[in-house]
Amino acid sequence: MKKIILSLVLVASVLTACKSEKKDKVTTADAVKVGVTADLNNVDVASSVITWKGTKPTGSHDGTIMLQEGSLNLEAGKLTGGTFVIEMSSIKNLDLDAEGAAKIVGHLSAPDFFDVATYATSKFVITSVVEAEGKLAVTGNLTVKDITKSITIPATLSSVGNVTTFKSDKFNIDRTEFNIKYASKTFFDNLKDKFIDDAIELSFTVNTKA
Repeated sequence: MKKIILSLVLVASVLTACKSEKKDKVTTADAVKVGVTADLNNVDVASSVITWKGTKPTGSHDGTIMLQEGSLNLEAGKLTGGTFVIEMSSIKNLDLDAEGAAKIVGHLSAPDFFDVATYATSKFVITSVVEAEGKLAVTGNLTVKDITKSITIPATLSSVGNVTTFKSDKFNIDRTEFNIKYASKTFFDNLKDKFIDDAIELSFTVNTKA
């Protein structure tokens, strides 16, 4: 009887974990074709930020990336489109001391990861927005290392005075889909506990200029 109860508890735990993992994971699809959109250049890049977090068996690291430029397309207070150009050389680590941060940023910038020297920018281009129950489902083309995938992320839009803020929930992308395979268990079998998770957690906070 005890074995049956333990088995049921184990199955329930696994199903709960799978449900949680599925909720956080962003499904990618082929890039969506978009027409010409207005380049408003109305994003305040100094106050806008992308946060990132990477995990491995021994812990995690987190930091920020800045925008090079961007546009939020608004009509009657509604989000209709937008483009965020991400400056990859602005990657920072926030959880380590100066020496450790420099080391991890150097690794993230190297050819076997983001290859910043070759791919100086990444980009997110909004292709559609669906609003439901005060939340936005924002679909856009994410380009990293010249590979473009369509993703849909949950987000909110708010305004204070003349500033409008686009803020996404935290979401995960699979880095290997963008040809970032370093220390991935998907591609290498002999890593033991030296692997890095394929999922990278991201979030956007984008403010318009006042």
